Amino acid sequence: MEVNAIMTNVKERVAYLHGLTKGLNVNEKTPEGKVILNIIDVLEDMANDVQDIHMVQQDLETYVETLDEDLNELEEDFYEECANVADEFVEMQCPVCHEDVSFESDILDSREEVEVTCPHCRSVVYDNIIDGDCVYEIDRDGEYDSHTYSENPGL
Repeated sequence: MEVNAIMTNVKERVAYLHGLTKGLNVNEKTPEGKVILNIIDVLEDMANDVQDIHMVQQDLETYVETLDEDLNELEEDFYEECANVADEFVEMQCPVCHEDVSFESDILDSREEVEVTCPHCRSVVYDNIIDGDCVYEIDRDGEYDSHTYSENPGL
């Protein structure tokens, strides 16, 4: 049974009891009458309070559902944007301090001399400078791809 139907039923039953007390001429002149009438008043107050709580709870459920939908939309937008940004960067570990260093993937395709240094220890993490017979290259997965490695501490 739905909560609204239960609440209506409880309120109807309390109203029925209230009607019974009037039909039986229960009044506050006798001690038993006072007790019965006060019990019915308490039941009526409780039924009203429970109904109010139910209404507030329904409003909260609606509000939480709306927040959940909005949060799902934000998460989808955020993670989609993060996925796009992640494709634009290369991440590798500094060979000296072993901290992760990220830089734009466009640097890998640059024809100009480029040197990427670790922001933590200032060691060279990547460069495309030709050093004698050795060319330092890195693929898009952050792995070294060169024929020879030099004495460069960053590689």
